Amino acid sequence: MKTIKGPGLFLAQFAGDAAPFNSWDSITKWAADIGYKGVQVPTWDSRLIDLRKAAESKAYCDEFAGKARDNGVEITELSTHLQGQLVAVHPAYDEAFDGFAAPEVRGNPKARQAWAVEQVKLALTASKNFGLDAMASFSGALAWPFVYPWPQRPAGLVETAFDELARRWKPILDHAEDCGVDVCYEIHPGEDLHDGITYEMFLERTGNHARACMLYDPSHYVLQCLDYLDNIDIYKDRIRMFHVKDAEFNPTGRQGVYGGYQSWVNRAGRFRSLGDGQVDFGAVFSKMAANDFAGWAVVEWECALKHPEDGAREGADFVKHHIIRVTEKAFDDFAGAGTDEAANRRMLGI
Repeated sequence: MKTIKGPGLFLAQFAGDAAPFNSWDSITKWAADIGYKGVQVPTWDSRLIDLRKAAESKAYCDEFAGKARDNGVEITELSTHLQGQLVAVHPAYDEAFDGFAAPEVRGNPKARQAWAVEQVKLALTASKNFGLDAMASFSGALAWPFVYPWPQRPAGLVETAFDELARRWKPILDHAEDCGVDVCYEIHPGEDLHDGITYEMFLERTGNHARACMLYDPSHYVLQCLDYLDNIDIYKDRIRMFHVKDAEFNPTGRQGVYGGYQSWVNRAGRFRSLGDGQVDFGAVFSKMAANDFAGWAVVEWECALKHPEDGAREGADFVKHHIIRVTEKAFDDFAGAGTDEAANRRMLGI
């Protein structure tokens, strides 16, 4: 068994224009000061990182990582959630997602997709330069508008969507293989890879690509009423990244999973700061330890109620107290009587 590394913090929800969240130097100092040992980097945020430089210059990466270490944190992984989303966008979401892209490709879906593919590949190369072996991303979605089967889906519609999704990602996954970096898809509503079944549909179409891995986040499973503990056992060989995020689902006679178009505060299902929701993290961390998860426990703060800085500060302690330092011996070793093969055979009567 292995002891999980952590606590880490995903910086996407904290980066901003005000200090200490507006530069790599100051945000890493802040993260370390509130108890974090690692940070996950959103590669689309130029206030924190120059992605192209990171892909082209090992010296830039060494300096970047060195500054973080001097401030007390390591880089856990890079993230391409927003760029990965743009690898596959259904036309219904063109305008909604256009803001994720560089200004010069907005309004041009074909150019935007090419830009997104390049961005994800740059992040994979940068990950290699940093000495990282995993990168977080979203899959994007072509079939999501058809997630509910009404009107009846035409035969082959979903299959065609997943064939195309795999076709777009296969060259990226091959580049990931060249870099020695896993692409860890966050299994997430709004993505075509939003549960185990859809992940398997994609995986099959990529030829069970060794680099097509998973980012495990139990909060998204709570809101889907999916067994988030069983999921760990099913996909333990593919889970290479871990977001520690809480959620609660409190259905009423008025609303359930779909939320009635309400704001996050007023939804039956909503994300919460760690310890304020319904995820059994004692069981989650136990399963991750038992299944030899060797990566980072990274806090992703999303809460409809609590201030982010409070959520981050409390989250560091929460993860620290849930990480299990795994044992190197069995608890009953003291009672071992010692034996050999001959004694074993005598005890069995053979």
